[in-house]
Amino acid sequence: MTRPTKRPLPKRRPQPTAEPRTLEATVTEVGARGDGIASVGGLRLFVPLTVPGDRVRVRVRDSGGEPKGEGLRAELLEILEPGPGRGTPPCAHFGTCGGCTLQHMDDAAYAAWKVGLVRGALARVGLGDAPMAPLSRTPPAARRRARFAALKRGRRVWFGFNERQSHRLADLEDCPVLLPRLAALIEPLRALLLDVLPDGGGCDVIATDLEGGIDLVLVGPRSLDRAARERLVAFNEAAVARISWQADDRGSPEPIAHRRPVAVRFAGHPVTPPPGAFLQASAEGEAALVAAVLETVGEARRVADLFAGLGTFAVPLAQRSAVHAVEGDSPALAALAKEVGGLRLTTERRDLFENPLTAKELARFDAVVFDPPRAGAAAQAQALAGSKVPLVVGVSCNPATFARDARTLVDGGYALERVHPVDQFLWSAHVELVGVFKR
Repeated sequence: MTRPTKRPLPKRRPQPTAEPRTLEATVTEVGARGDGIASVGGLRLFVPLTVPGDRVRVRVRDSGGEPKGEGLRAELLEILEPGPGRGTPPCAHFGTCGGCTLQHMDDAAYAAWKVGLVRGALARVGLGDAPMAPLSRTPPAARRRARFAALKRGRRVWFGFNERQSHRLADLEDCPVLLPRLAALIEPLRALLLDVLPDGGGCDVIATDLEGGIDLVLVGPRSLDRAARERLVAFNEAAVARISWQADDRGSPEPIAHRRPVAVRFAGHPVTPPPGAFLQASAEGEAALVAAVLETVGEARRVADLFAGLGTFAVPLAQRSAVHAVEGDSPALAALAKEVGGLRLTTERRDLFENPLTAKELARFDAVVFDPPRAGAAAQAQALAGSKVPLVVGVSCNPATFARDARTLVDGGYALERVHPVDQFLWSAHVELVGVFKR
């Protein structure tokens, strides 16, 4: 038997690369990702670092003038005439570093845009008329948790955040968003990683400011030799309380040095977080979220806290209610369960994406708080919509998925009574919120 011969594939002709065009345009709005939006000759352009009213000259590369997807990305060449909402960026790295996208907006325009993000997401699902509380603001130099990237080339380490829409690193000298204690670690960490990383090697560094000192987790060096471990053990004992290492994001942190106890306090109650554990980005942002939740839940006797994490809401709620905290992350739940002495607090390990609490299970609660990751809680929202719980409080870091889940709850008979926007990620395109639903 002869084998069939493979027909050769036809050779594809190389497509000509479109020459970039230079255009003039006027920015009319700022989109959900922080880019200015302009229209020229039927083209919708996304222009970074611009505000409404800016008249700009931009460079655009397309394939014959037809928009791709929602529009075309344009490179800002020159601001011909500034718009009324333009301000002076406080950071020398702004425009290169991708950590902030909106430092060029003045304060009033920036605050209005953040509220508009929430309002716009709700409007797209028919809930744009929901009552809105004033925006809670987080000040500069308040960020207590950050994930840096580092890359070694020869005798130099680039250390900072990725450039805007790029894998290249913006080499930081300072950062006006970070707590001063974290910003002060930038240069010492750069020097440390010069000795720890191999040439061409990189890693991420998760740094969290905790009671007791800074918690560091190195993610990415595939292995640590004895000399590297010794350098980590000796690193900055005055500021750093705990250092861990893991080969990649799928691994578990391995302790390298644990010099003294660390904790985060919720309503004065200390919880020891696992290395690199999720924590609200700032104490001020956390306080605003907790205040909105507590005010809404009031004196409800039995409360479920879903996606409870370390207990950001469960512990304060347990000062006056019986709380059942449900969380899928085992180390976080173990940290919370270890510290529940004296609180009316029970815990349950459960994957709420795959196995949400059912309407029958929810029936015993007077109020439910849910605070899912950015993907939202579609399955749990559906179960809540079919329940008889009189009060539901949704906490979210993503207005789009919150709006989707809110629509589910409203279709199930709830009314969205109030929304509290919280600006915790300063000068970024992210905004958090608390939504109040009642039957």
